[in-house]
Amino acid sequence: MVTKGKLLYEGKAKIIYETVEGKGYLVHFKDTITAGNGEKKAEVPKKGEINNQISSLIFSYLKDKGVENHYISQLSTREMLVEKVGIIPLEVVVRNVATGSICRRLGIKEKKVFSNPLVEYYYKNDSLGDPLICENHIELLELATKSQLEGIKAIALQVNALLTELFESIGIILVDFKLEFGIGEGNRIILADEISPDTCRLWDMESGASLDKDVFRKGQGDVLQGYTEVLNRLKGRS
Repeated sequence: MVTKGKLLYEGKAKIIYETVEGKGYLVHFKDTITAGNGEKKAEVPKKGEINNQISSLIFSYLKDKGVENHYISQLSTREMLVEKVGIIPLEVVVRNVATGSICRRLGIKEKKVFSNPLVEYYYKNDSLGDPLICENHIELLELATKSQLEGIKAIALQVNALLTELFESIGIILVDFKLEFGIGEGNRIILADEISPDTCRLWDMESGASLDKDVFRKGQGDVLQGYTEVLNRLKGRS
């Protein structure tokens, strides 16, 4: 039995609660969808339920493959129970194919496939617009120690290899994705937050169609259709 307790944090896509029993945190997935650092916003009915289910499946898959993460169990279609962690204010982005901001920033040709995955770090700070930072900035801002950052990067690359294989098995290209990490008991680095079409770019292998939040960013149609397709393919695999 898990009972929702005190509200700890509400973000763009999720609400975090304490549990009365002290067993962990309860994560409630919202239907809100945003783009452009919150400048574009809408409500998409059922989106939260789909992202909760996708994240639950992916976190379970990663845990089975030896990647420690905060996921404990799915409580309902819209809520999951997770381990208590202190979130590190970093967004870790892994890119396999060039698209989006990296093309605008560096003039890289759209859809260029990288010979090796590219890892980028963004300072998780809404008031500053989540700026791109380097490892020296992370040390300067005391966001993570050198050894912690080494661990974070190693886990991010491991997750990339595992998710690339997972998505390829269901006919999807993992273009890029964002991860967040926390510090758990014993000063352990633990994968946290969510992994869903809100945080990943996913392209259908055959058609090249986006199955992620880019559909909303670019106003290209029904964003929920792609999310539902990803969930159905993951369920079909399991």
